[in-house]
Amino acid sequence: MYAMKAFFKRFREAQRPFCTMVVAAAGSSQRMGGENKLLLPLDGVPVLCRTLWAVDRAAGVDEIILAVREEDLLEISGLCRNLGLSKPVKVVRGGEDREKSVYLASLEADPRAELLAVQDGDRPLVTPELIDAVIDRAARTAAAAPAVPVKDTVKVAHDGIVTQTPDRSTLWAVQTPQVFDAQLLKAALQSALEADAPITDDCSAVERMGKQVYLVEGSYENIKITTPVDLAIAEAILQSWEEQE
Repeated sequence: MYAMKAFFKRFREAQRPFCTMVVAAAGSSQRMGGENKLLLPLDGVPVLCRTLWAVDRAAGVDEIILAVREEDLLEISGLCRNLGLSKPVKVVRGGEDREKSVYLASLEADPRAELLAVQDGDRPLVTPELIDAVIDRAARTAAAAPAVPVKDTVKVAHDGIVTQTPDRSTLWAVQTPQVFDAQLLKAALQSALEADAPITDDCSAVERMGKQVYLVEGSYENIKITTPVDLAIAEAILQSWEEQE
């Protein structure tokens, strides 16, 4: 019985596409006062470490590539060596913006990579289960991302005057990881860079190519650390998780 289970486990793994996870970690942290938010402690552990632990535990991820600021290369490389990660990790220099950083990191992916996933380094509360769910959807659709329904009423305004109120039922807040067919994402990012097109996330680059992106149910707890308030909220979420255990 054990041999049979092991056989089917190996069979499933063989059928699964090789996935490289790019962790975008080259931001300027301006809204955190310039201090690198990825290295700030979250319940005693650097934000980036929590993100990497979640990525490392995701069954669908085969390798991890971090795109970081040049001045952080040595520190973050040392951090990764001491985390006890089980998957291959490569730390590379990012670009002047997220779009360029992800593109440069994608060029370093293993040639076997059929899927490229992109995770914000400052989303430390992402779970391995969510990562795997998005990877699984992208393996079937070529482009997928987690998202949650927008709770607030959103207004479109110009010069401080409301011009439109979109139907809230059609609005979704998109998160990461965003996962794509590897060649599709590389081509989409290269095209956007060459055209100097304004891209807000990796989905935008792929949408610009006319490709549909499929949404997976995300989590309101999968927050992005941008300001000190976000750090406090993440601390509270972690505490609630610990109380539930």
